[in-house]
Amino acid sequence: MTICPRVDFLLTELLDRELKWKLWEAQVGYTSPAEFGILDESGLSLAASAWSLDLGRLLMGVGIGILAYVLPVYIAEITPKNFGGAFVSLIMVHVTNAEYELCFGISVTYVIGSVCDWRILALLGTIPCLIQLLGLLGAFFIPESPRWLAKVGGEKELKVALQSLRGKNADISQEAAEIIDYTQNFNQTSEDGIKELFQRKYALAIIVGVGLMAVLQFGGLNGYSYYLSSILESAGFPSSVGSVAASIVQIVMNICSLFLIDKFGRRPLLLVSTSGCCLGSLVTGLSFLLQGYHLGKEITPILALAGILVFIGSVSIGLGGIPWIMVAEIFPVNVKGSAGSLVNLFSWSGSWIVAYTFNYLFEWSSAGVFLIYAIIADLGVVFVANLVPETKGRALEEIQASLIA
Repeated sequence: MTICPRVDFLLTELLDRELKWKLWEAQVGYTSPAEFGILDESGLSLAASAWSLDLGRLLMGVGIGILAYVLPVYIAEITPKNFGGAFVSLIMVHVTNAEYELCFGISVTYVIGSVCDWRILALLGTIPCLIQLLGLLGAFFIPESPRWLAKVGGEKELKVALQSLRGKNADISQEAAEIIDYTQNFNQTSEDGIKELFQRKYALAIIVGVGLMAVLQFGGLNGYSYYLSSILESAGFPSSVGSVAASIVQIVMNICSLFLIDKFGRRPLLLVSTSGCCLGSLVTGLSFLLQGYHLGKEITPILALAGILVFIGSVSIGLGGIPWIMVAEIFPVNVKGSAGSLVNLFSWSGSWIVAYTFNYLFEWSSAGVFLIYAIIADLGVVFVANLVPETKGRALEEIQASLIA
């Protein structure tokens, strides 16, 4: 799965965002490992070896790697500045990609998976895939990003796209002029490409993007998500009940974030989110510490569940989606592809590292692994408070100019 951001980097430089969105719809399809398991058990196996499983995961990785960055960028570029956060958050709530973990799709999967067989669950997974395929017919009516059109010199097409996005009777003259002026000035003074990215003027934007992904991933997101059932069972709490409770918290907090992100801003929600992640990991770690000393046997399972729910709720209200929103906002148009792909690569690499190391760390110390996550989340609070800018209610051009000044 971690190779997909490299594919994303190449496609970002070569293809426009609308085409990449269509490509994602076409290639994600029904290619999950569960599909091949069902076919094999039905005597309809497409292959006698494990290569089909690897192929399915590879195709999923390529598609999701493209989606992970292109979708929030596209939404951020087409929405009015006062509603950008809510629009991107709304998309994140419905994304079924496990990399966003605490979103609506994966929450529904938790609930359904707790009451039905995995084969049925996998078959149900074909439904959104079929919807995606049908959506290809409507994708041709999706307007191109006005900012991308400005970058490639399509001023006439820009105004047509912007008018279709804002409505027939909306006055787009000022917004179109601002986008064109900013992009033209930037194209005259800056160059495209990966080499341009490593200039000093982009350092703050890169630090913010990579730093937020580091807090998100190394704060234990995939440790909780991939091993939720194992953690609950080790704590002595029924995994089916705990998974349903976690799903409910995810859905509620994600919906809350829709209404809060453009009202209170990104930084306040990130501060609350990272603080909550720190508290949740501390409580979870404390429950396993008490369990290790055979203390409070009656309360440690409840304490573990409480810590998990606090962590999940905290991620859902801010840290799960806001870093992707900000990555879509902070990079100028000339390095948006290469910078976003770099951040995407870092995020997926961190995701893999946490998922791979969790079992080893948990065996080493069931309490220690969560205390490590708590320390990282605590460092995240300091990072957000000192380096992350507020982008609420600001045009993309204003945000980017302030970061590279």
